[in-house]
Amino acid sequence: MSFAVLPPEINSLRIFAGAGSAPMLEAAVAWDGLSAELGMAAESFASVTSGLTGQAWQGAAAKAMAAVAAPYSSWLSAAARAAGAAGQAKMVASAFEAARSAMVHPLAVAANRNVFVQLVMSNLFGQNAPAIAATEGTYEEMWAADVAAMVGYHGGASAAASGLPSWQQALSGLPGIGQAAAAPAAALFNLPTVNTGLGNSGQWNLGGGNNGSFNLGSGNFGNLNLGGGNIGNLNLGGGNFGFANLGNGNIGNTNFGSGNNGNLNFGGGNLGNGNFGLGNFGSGNFGNANGMDPVSFSTGNNIGDANLGAFNLGSANIGLSNIGLANIGNNNFGFGNVGNNNIGFGLSGDNQVGIGSRAPALLISRLVSWGIVD
Repeated sequence: MSFAVLPPEINSLRIFAGAGSAPMLEAAVAWDGLSAELGMAAESFASVTSGLTGQAWQGAAAKAMAAVAAPYSSWLSAAARAAGAAGQAKMVASAFEAARSAMVHPLAVAANRNVFVQLVMSNLFGQNAPAIAATEGTYEEMWAADVAAMVGYHGGASAAASGLPSWQQALSGLPGIGQAAAAPAAALFNLPTVNTGLGNSGQWNLGGGNNGSFNLGSGNFGNLNLGGGNIGNLNLGGGNFGFANLGNGNIGNTNFGSGNNGNLNFGGGNLGNGNFGLGNFGSGNFGNANGMDPVSFSTGNNIGDANLGAFNLGSANIGLSNIGLANIGNNNFGFGNVGNNNIGFGLSGDNQVGIGSRAPALLISRLVSWGIVD
């Protein structure tokens, strides 16, 4: 999957959690050493062969031996092109370091998400809306910065790879070498299954213990999974069970987040379908910690936080179709009503309009319990 659609939690972690540029720099040093040794061997072999041909090697047998030795000298000279590989490895290392310095640190991303969750959980009256928007704006900037860094890294690595000299061109003039190398190279394209790693079963898996095809990671069972321990197809993350989940520990299909059980959930810890938020129970909830009415056992389609029931608009309502805060019952509009079809504050009973005697005390107790006032 393209890094452009991956959140900063994944892109930043993949850059900072790896071995860094050290292996690439070590490879460049190794290629430099190999190039120097092969170059010295080629010069020495050519010098010795030339000296023998001009002095001690005479006659038909000597000419035949010189003819056999000449391709070997050419092969050593061609192999000395390893110096080019060393230079390109250094270019890739430089591109990686530039990308790493431009990447947002994973701890900064985690801190942003933690602030976002805290703001959402305490947004009982909508007072945190500006701060939530600002936090989301910062998160989007992190996403864009990571994508820009990865685009630069991809461009630098691609340029380094394209600058490598072709070994086929170097070997084409050597008798028998080009043809001998072409046969196994062509055979590679006819292999039915190519896995990289240990314990893979299927085709084109990269990692270990995968069962399926085109998996990148470990312990995946299915196809086109990116991550570890996924069961299903097209999952991005770890421990998902289903199809096209983005995150970790989801059970179901097309969930975005972690710990969701159901389908089309966006957030974390939701149980049901089509929820947007955290810790919702039911379907179609927009907010956090919405659950089931203990009387009617109804749940779902709530907009707000900590509602128990269905079709509530607001927060901390218990029942059905309430609009407001902390209503208990059905079809109430206002705050702290107990009963049904009430419009007002602190009313007890049914079909009442106004302000009940218990409204001030109830309001204060609710504000204290929510931590808004001391």
